[in-house]
Amino acid sequence: MTDATGRGRAAITADGVEFDGRDAALFREIHRTGSVAAAATALGRSRARALSRLETLEGAFGTLVERQRGGSGGGGSQLTDAGRALLERYDRLSAVLAVTATVPETVLEGTVLTVDGEMADVETPVGTLRGLHEGASAGASVEVRIGADALTVYEPGTEPSPGSTSARNRLAGTVTAIDAGEAIHTVRVDVSGAAFRALVTRDSADRLDLSAGDEVVLLWKATATWLVHAVDG
Repeated sequence: MTDATGRGRAAITADGVEFDGRDAALFREIHRTGSVAAAATALGRSRARALSRLETLEGAFGTLVERQRGGSGGGGSQLTDAGRALLERYDRLSAVLAVTATVPETVLEGTVLTVDGEMADVETPVGTLRGLHEGASAGASVEVRIGADALTVYEPGTEPSPGSTSARNRLAGTVTAIDAGEAIHTVRVDVSGAAFRALVTRDSADRLDLSAGDEVVLLWKATATWLVHAVDG
């Protein structure tokens, strides 16, 4: 299980499934109301959609909400220990992100290969990446900007398969250093000579047992990759 933040927002990722702000809001309402149906109503969502989302989350994170059917004692729902722990981790990550003034970026030079609506494929020194663009055309020179908060770090072999996640960009690399912070660590990763930086929580760094020289896989979404027209020097 690896923590990361999507661009400008906190998220905790496991097996390609993100626990984000909408999920945290649902969990808070379940804790407050003691009911999935009541929580969904309070948030203006359907009970069916809330239950479907819970199933998806529990498929990745394990049992998060204990649900009891109605009976003589009445039905109800409550967060499990794992559910409360996940919500607390999310809240800590959100707090750290809120006070982070700047997020490191990896910047690569690239050439646009193809354009598909707002997305484009671009050739870079580390391979073909996909990202958002504004007015790019095939053959254009661009800067590829990837925020350290968008990257998720996996041990090789534990990353989700390409078809099971929306994270379209993935690269293998080697950890070169770990800058330890009080709650967030910056993991420096060499990918074919390019220096990437990824933000992970201290808990995630401990679980991954990361150290310099470790092989890792970086995953991130195309929508967290920005293609900016290169400025000629």
